[in-house]
Amino acid sequence: MTEETAVSALGATGIRDAVTVRIPADSAYLSVLRTATAGLAARLDFTLDEIEDLRIGVDEACAMLLAQALPGTDLTTEFELDGDGMRVAVSVLTADGRLPARDTFAWKVLSALAGDVDARVGPDDRVVIMLYKRRDTAEPA
Repeated sequence: MTEETAVSALGATGIRDAVTVRIPADSAYLSVLRTATAGLAARLDFTLDEIEDLRIGVDEACAMLLAQALPGTDLTTEFELDGDGMRVAVSVLTADGRLPARDTFAWKVLSALAGDVDARVGPDDRVVIMLYKRRDTAEPA
């Protein structure tokens, strides 16, 4: 497993953090991603419920992709923190570049947990599921 971290300035208002985690495309390693997801969400002051929703959402996206991952490949997860939100892109090489069905219960759960969700196929039939979760900034009543 390798982990790469890059940080670049957004200007006078703050810092953008980007973290890439690559693990074997095997469900045995998903606990590493759940821990990384929780730690990064905590940096943005997400609530415990928001952190748990994001952890489950990343886990669900991984489960969708692992079902079609080519044996011996890596699951790559890119996290980008930007102020009050986090973008997560989970990707894996596949044999046929088939997008996850958006009319399934799993996709509905993913959308409910993670906020904005999309999927695309990149080069070499790499399927990517992208999540964007924003911290709830509403003041308590």
